[in-house]
This record gives sequence, C-alpha cells and structure tokens, in this order.
Amino acid sequence: MKRNQVAKTVFLTALTSTSLFAQTPAPLREGVWRGVFQAGQETIPFNFEVKAGNSVATTKLYLLNAREREELTDLTQQGDSVFVPIPLYDATLRFKREGADKLTGVYRSNSSGRDLPLAAEYGKTYRFEPGVTPTVKLSGKWDVNIERAPGDVNKTVGIFEQNGSRVTGTILTVTGDYRYLDGQVSGNEFVLSSFSGSSPSVFRGKFTDEGKFTGEFRYVRGGFTATGVKNEKAALPDLYSLTNLKPGYSKLDFTFPDLNGKSVSLNDPKYKDKVVIVTILGSWCPNCIDETAFLAPWYKANRKRGVEIIGLAFERKNDLTFAKTALSRLLKRYDVQYDILFAGIADKKVASESLPALNKVLAFPTTIIIDKKGNVSQIHTGYTGPATGAYYDEYVQEFNSHINQLLGDTPAPQASRQTVK
Repeated sequence: MKRNQVAKTVFLTALTSTSLFAQTPAPLREGVWRGVFQAGQETIPFNFEVKAGNSVATTKLYLLNAREREELTDLTQQGDSVFVPIPLYDATLRFKREGADKLTGVYRSNSSGRDLPLAAEYGKTYRFEPGVTPTVKLSGKWDVNIERAPGDVNKTVGIFEQNGSRVTGTILTVTGDYRYLDGQVSGNEFVLSSFSGSSPSVFRGKFTDEGKFTGEFRYVRGGFTATGVKNEKAALPDLYSLTNLKPGYSKLDFTFPDLNGKSVSLNDPKYKDKVVIVTILGSWCPNCIDETAFLAPWYKANRKRGVEIIGLAFERKNDLTFAKTALSRLLKRYDVQYDILFAGIADKKVASESLPALNKVLAFPTTIIIDKKGNVSQIHTGYTGPATGAYYDEYVQEFNSHINQLLGDTPAPQASRQTVK
C-alpha cells in the first residue's frame, strides 16, 4: 500500500473512533425524575432519583415512595439505551434517551417477557400534576372495604397522613399491607400511587360525604373498587388468632429439600432445644420481602442466643431449579444466612396441605414461633411492614418480647429495623 493510502486509512480509522467515542452518551442525568407507566388507558406515575457515579456501572437509581428509597444498582449502557435491573422481581427498566432530559422505554418482566410502556422526564419532582386546594382531609384511620369481585369484600384498614395537598399512607390487611402509597389531595378527590419494583398501582378516590369516600385501585391487569368510612378505632382482627393448630396437635412436622436438594426436617439435631421461627414465604411476595429484610439482620444478631429460622418457600413453579434461581436473588439481596427450603408451588391450599397440623394458611407470609420443646407457641398471619409506621414498631416489639420470653434470658440486641433506603 502506498504511503498516502496508509496515511488516509489511519486518518479515517482515527476519525471513526473519535466519532464513536463522541457519540457515546453520558450517564443518566443526576437528580429526580418523574416516570409514567401507560397501562392501557390508565397512567401510573412514579418518581426516581439518579445518583451518578464515575461510570454507568457505578451509577445508582432510587425508586421513591413516601419514606422509601429502593436502591437499584448494576446499570448498563448500550448506545443510547440504559438498562436498570430489578433483581428481586426479575425485571428490568429499559430506557432509551430522547435528549438529555427525556426517556422512553418499558418495564420488562424477564420471566414472562411482558413489557409495560413508560416515559420519564428530568426535574419533575411532583408525582401527580398539581391540582387545586384540598377541601377534604384524608389523614387518619379508615375502615376500607375492598371489593375484588362481586360479593367478595375484604375489610381492611387505611392509614393516611396529609400535609397540605400531599398525602402518604398504606392499607393494612390480614395478609399484609399495601406498602408505601404516595400522592395528593385535590379539591375533594385524592390519588396515590406506588412502584417499588413490581406491580405499579394507583388508588383514586372521591369524597361522597364528610368522612366517606368511594374509590378504585388500578393495576396493570385490572382493578377493583373500594369504599371508606373514617373511623379512628378501625382495626383488623387479631392476626395471632387466624391460623391455628388443629385439635390434637401441639407441634409441626415437615421435611422439605433445601435449595441443593438435601432433605431437611424440623426434627433434625440442628433445631433441637432451640427456639425456631418458621416463616412461610415466596420470593414473589412483597410482604415476604419486607419480612426477609427484617429477619436476615435479626438472625445474624441473635443466632448465638439459641435461635434458628427456617423459611418454607412456595414459588411460582413446582420446580426446584426454578425456585433456586428465584430465591437466590432474595438471599443475595439481604445476605440471608438461615435455612430456606423449597416447599412447593405458590398456592395457599398447597401450603395448607403441606403443613397438616395447621387449620389453614391464609397468607404469605405466615410466621410460626416454636419453643425449645418443639411446641408451637405463636402463629402470626401476614406481615406488618415498615410502611405501617407505628404498627410495624409494635410488631417488632411484640416479636422480640415473645422470643425473649421463650429464651428466658436477657433482652435481644437492638431490633434491626428495616432500613429505608
């Protein structure tokens, strides 16, 4: 090749490399963004914050819901697209840049392959478009009847806090809570939404009279109606009384494989003469994730006191390999060091049949505490998570008090309240 041809080739190669480098987009802009999911005719807004690192790989994204900051890491970039993994729910936010301040894309469920369209805009710190001055107060406790199907009414408790037009809160049920809801009141109407990595939802309502409202919850795949009546004495049934041992039983007896296929029994020597906490869970269950976030650090702080925990996992497929993959994300996220066994497919009837000493399994999670002699001492249906505020604090106190009583020794180390990231 002649000298001038070589020089030309080198020049063109350098120019191409420089152009490609120049076209490589910068990481997502640091600050607060407002995203909007488009679920059919329904729009579900959410907020997230970007904390830029030295590279895309070290950049972090936080999903924002009231007091919750759910951290997402390990972002990757391909051309003008940024991918944000959500390992706990086996999902990904897939963004495409539309300039520096706008994004389009989808929320993809990796297991099903389904996509939910979304768009996001930088610098919009509000959740819902600003409305008019509120004429009603949602603050306080409410009897909320949720009708999932005609005649199928669930009695729940709503707890809300309103400051100006902004309102936050949650719904307590016998199976758990609705986690962090965040929104606003405009005139005599309210709207709240939630997205912490799975199942974006929105709750809209309108006051029909003083202290009464009608509303609707909407999810990606549908919705259901709700009515509320203000009642500062609103309360759920006793969550320690809903699941019980059948007459003639005082103990549990089960054998299930661990995630490596080894059979583990409650009668194994490891659990002899110890207080044992058995939790019925699923990696797909948000309230179970909340409980795991509490139990994992609690176990590390208390295991030397003579306490063990066994998680009985019921998963989306009745397949050990599938379950191991699904559960590994949960175990890694919270550094779970107690035993997790695969108990079957995620179905309350299956769970009830797998534990014949129980009258019924009503909820994932259900937490069973067993004393040193192997007798069932307490059964708690559902989980009262950190979004419930004082209710969560009360549950943690009751939990520790009962464990202390069964151990008959000094109080537990300071309870590891779930960190709001």
